[in-house]
Amino acid sequence: MTGLLKDRLRLYLVTDPQLCAEAGVMNTVQRAVAGGVTMVQLRDKHAKTPERIELAIALKNALQSSGVPLVINDDVVAAVATDVDGAHIGQGDITPAEARAMLGPGRILGLSCETAQTVRDADPTLVDYLGLGPVFGTATKDDHAQPIGFDGLAGLVALSPLPTVAIGGLKHDHTNAVAASGADGMAVVSAICGQPDPQAAAGAFHSFKPEHKA
Repeated sequence: MTGLLKDRLRLYLVTDPQLCAEAGVMNTVQRAVAGGVTMVQLRDKHAKTPERIELAIALKNALQSSGVPLVINDDVVAAVATDVDGAHIGQGDITPAEARAMLGPGRILGLSCETAQTVRDADPTLVDYLGLGPVFGTATKDDHAQPIGFDGLAGLVALSPLPTVAIGGLKHDHTNAVAASGADGMAVVSAICGQPDPQAAAGAFHSFKPEHKA
């Protein structure tokens, strides 16, 4: 799975219902995938599990023919209930062991890591990829940790044997710096969500060519 997952992480869209309010999450995701998004994370911090389940089912059906994986943020129950591709958890959520036990062996599990110690502690037998950052502060996540910058990102990437995706305030003009860090992908929110043309916004990242670790 590792090689395929690295490719899927390349342009990783994290949804934001407030930013997507005008176009809608569904329309934004479909247009962004048409523009080149390779993986989608359904994130809605204020929704309850039944609401996430409803939207996840609709997104899963919309993405079915695209081959683009769909994971759900911070709600493993919803991920299991909808049989999507997986889930993404943070350091303050359930443990990777608990999440893996719920998901089973076949689904993707991502884990956010902000420090060298959390990267070292990530168990490759439980976790499939790491979200590293935040590279920059971002208004879409008001409880984020201290930004680590691109030097900090490169340091965390070097510590991880797992595929990695950079997170936190990233825009299309950061593609070269993310690639140089060694990260396999970059996660974006406001660079696509809430943009007048999500397809064109996603297409602006076409030049991003990660320098995968051996």
